[in-house]
Amino acid sequence: MTIDRRAMLAGAAGMAATSLLPGVARAAAPDDRKWVIVNALGGLADPNIQDAADPFSPRVLAEAHASGVTAINCTLGYVAGPAEPFEKSVADVAEMDMLLRRYPRDLVKILSAADIRRAKAEKKIGIIYGFQNGAMMGKDAGRVDIFANMGVRIFQLTYNPANQLGDGSMAPGNRGLTPFGREVIERLNAQKMIVDLSHSGEKTCLEAARASKAPISINHTGCRAVTDLPRNKTDAELRLVAEKGGFIGIYFMPFLNISGHARAEDVVAHIDHAVNICGEDHVGIGTDGTVGQIDDLQAYEAVLAKEIAERRAAGISAAGERPDTYPFVVDLRGPDQFRKLIGLLAARGYSSRRIEKIMGLNFLRHAESVWGG
Repeated sequence: MTIDRRAMLAGAAGMAATSLLPGVARAAAPDDRKWVIVNALGGLADPNIQDAADPFSPRVLAEAHASGVTAINCTLGYVAGPAEPFEKSVADVAEMDMLLRRYPRDLVKILSAADIRRAKAEKKIGIIYGFQNGAMMGKDAGRVDIFANMGVRIFQLTYNPANQLGDGSMAPGNRGLTPFGREVIERLNAQKMIVDLSHSGEKTCLEAARASKAPISINHTGCRAVTDLPRNKTDAELRLVAEKGGFIGIYFMPFLNISGHARAEDVVAHIDHAVNICGEDHVGIGTDGTVGQIDDLQAYEAVLAKEIAERRAAGISAAGERPDTYPFVVDLRGPDQFRKLIGLLAARGYSSRRIEKIMGLNFLRHAESVWGG
């Protein structure tokens, strides 16, 4: 499949960083290897190889297993660009199916919450099929049924700009959900697919949370009250999603710090705020990255600068996204990123049970509430 900027950045989210942070013990949470760890938005790819025909090299799979991740919501389908949205989305799903058939010992397609548990029990990595733009709907909400039958389980309504479903976070009008967007949400509810409001404008998010009969999610975001950037969510959005029984995933992205250079302490600060607003049963992680390591940072920086320029020219970039910002947290990356975060949360005074919820159980509960067991 074609690896667009979202997939490229997801694949580039880890640089060589296998050592733990100073003062953070690997055994901060003794049972962490038994935990279900779910990345509510991430990816699997080798950031050192652009446009690889097969993204699941032995190195990629080894690093993913070493990270301890149980399941990942991987972005497929159209996000932006010249491709025809519906055709690209169908092709991406079909190609991912082919790749998963190639690696049955390592990877498993996730269709239910029970599949996540099975992935953990069988020491496999679960792949959740997700979209990050509803443009592939065209004018036909019935296409939801097609993608549900193909195994897509998470549907993000908008990317940064507006589309036919509603306004994204960078759309200047903040006009909210369209009538067609409401129709699509109704179909998504009927097909038991998770409605994801990441990247949405505030009004779109609030209206969608109210329109949905099932709990919704914001799979990868930060908190606007902590860092005032449009890709982060307001307390009103966070609170409503939680009140409706939904899920909030905190990302490892530059938008966590107004400087654009986020650190592990910023991730913890945003998790803290989300827990205070939403409660500990509704917060998790959606890193917007992977666990791969970058071998040549200079080469990566050149690729990133080019991609950022292209995103700006296409009108799909977000405020706070610059050529000098990395799409990862500088000291929370590589295959040890989840263990590092566990240690930092433990040092903050979080109980093992609360950390276990944040690392995966809260997403699992959310999946059960929408997909069923």
